[in-house]
Amino acid sequence: MTPALVGALLGSLVGAGLLLVLLRVRAIQRPALGGRVLPYVRDVPRVPGAAPARTPTVSPASAAAGVFGPLLRRTADGIERVLGGSASVRRRLDRAGLDRTVHDFRVEQVVWGLAAFAVAAAWGVLRTLAEPGAAVGAFVFCLVAFAGGVLYRDNHLTSQVKKRERRIIEEFPIVAELLALSVAAGEGPVAALDRVVRRSRGELSRDLEGVLAAVRTGEPVSDAFDRMAATTGLPLVARFASGVAVAIERGTPLADVLHAQAADVRDAGRRELIETAARKEVFMMVPVVFLVLPVTILFAFYPGIIGLRLVAP
Repeated sequence: MTPALVGALLGSLVGAGLLLVLLRVRAIQRPALGGRVLPYVRDVPRVPGAAPARTPTVSPASAAAGVFGPLLRRTADGIERVLGGSASVRRRLDRAGLDRTVHDFRVEQVVWGLAAFAVAAAWGVLRTLAEPGAAVGAFVFCLVAFAGGVLYRDNHLTSQVKKRERRIIEEFPIVAELLALSVAAGEGPVAALDRVVRRSRGELSRDLEGVLAAVRTGEPVSDAFDRMAATTGLPLVARFASGVAVAIERGTPLADVLHAQAADVRDAGRRELIETAARKEVFMMVPVVFLVLPVTILFAFYPGIIGLRLVAP
């Protein structure tokens, strides 16, 4: 078999594989029947016991799951058995505002691990070509890279939770003040909540939009805020939701409660800023001690040393 024939055969196989991948991705991106029909039948009463319909989302992870679905699902199930912690992952996904299931997150972990494995494998091939005896070490490094990619996706989820909660704390005083102004103007809690949700954009507004949707479906306002207090991971937001629920149940002036909550959050933000500045004070001394002070000493003593050398015999 000539080299030209071998090259043509390999090129044909690669082209056929790419064609199959592209066809599969197009099939995944095509809207499903439920996505085309559900917008027109949302007002139809749901059958008791039926599973809630999910709107299909298209992402690189879902496309990869569609192409290499069985293998990815089996690997994700294996990671779930090894790592566990489904309740913790579910809670962090909710706190991060991600509309994914635990299994979808496990598939993403597998994809991240495979990406790290591919990078480590490329480095291992180059090292093996230069040093043939390093094949075993390169394989072990690839396995470690896969595990590192899986664990890094979990740590990235935790960082996503922290970033979202930081944005919620920044938005909270403004949203609370807007709610207090609306209530003080004579609107009811539901009308004030609707006005604030329609006028604001942010992570806290999304949570309040979920509370408003639950209220509109017939759930009592106090129960909706109690559920928000139970699901959130921020003590400030939990106290806010509990305070609103108690104020609605007992008839306490809601505007005063909201103003007090906003003032508490601002005071907590100022205390955190002061504590952060106190912790950073030591690090602020590093450039002074290791950069500014040596240069100052050099400028002070160097001319004297040169003068002594010129005067000394």
